[in-house]
Amino acid sequence: MRKSTIIDVERVGPVLFESSKRAKHLNISVMPSRGVRVAVPYGVSLEKAIRIIRSKITWIQKSLDKMEQAKRKFGALYINSMDIDRTFARKQLITRLNELSEKYGFMYNRVFIRNQRTVWGSCSNRNNINLNIKLICLPRKLMDYVILHELVHTRIKSHSQAFWNELDRFVGNAKKKSTLLREYGLG
Repeated sequence: MRKSTIIDVERVGPVLFESSKRAKHLNISVMPSRGVRVAVPYGVSLEKAIRIIRSKITWIQKSLDKMEQAKRKFGALYINSMDIDRTFARKQLITRLNELSEKYGFMYNRVFIRNQRTVWGSCSNRNNINLNIKLICLPRKLMDYVILHELVHTRIKSHSQAFWNELDRFVGNAKKKSTLLREYGLG
């Protein structure tokens, strides 16, 4: 299989197949900006990947429908990231990060505001925090949830039960907020 190829799959439309050194299993993702993408592990033929995709058409169609519903419901997040005032977003996100870290006694090293495709935020082993510029489009409680999620990672580096218990102390019902955040999707 070539590094990447696009194939029109009946009842789905164009699907991007990409060979991946990191993938251990065939991985299907549906994203607003990229459509349907399949990470194909080395050793798996394109023909086999297509057969697997055809067996998952119902799931893919449901995912595409959910994505369209989310686009209608949460349209602000699907604006082109070029339309976001980066200076304003950066200032607002850093200000809120500082307010929450001071309020709850968190320490972090550096902060980076990026236009990320797949994550709302992350925290490195050195306690550097990355925040997605699109957070500015979320409701305040979800923006705070993501920021506090990353701040808790400055203390607990995993998603263990201890992590979720600690996060619950600051946001209340963290797992429910995590589920709600998934409805907003990224892309």
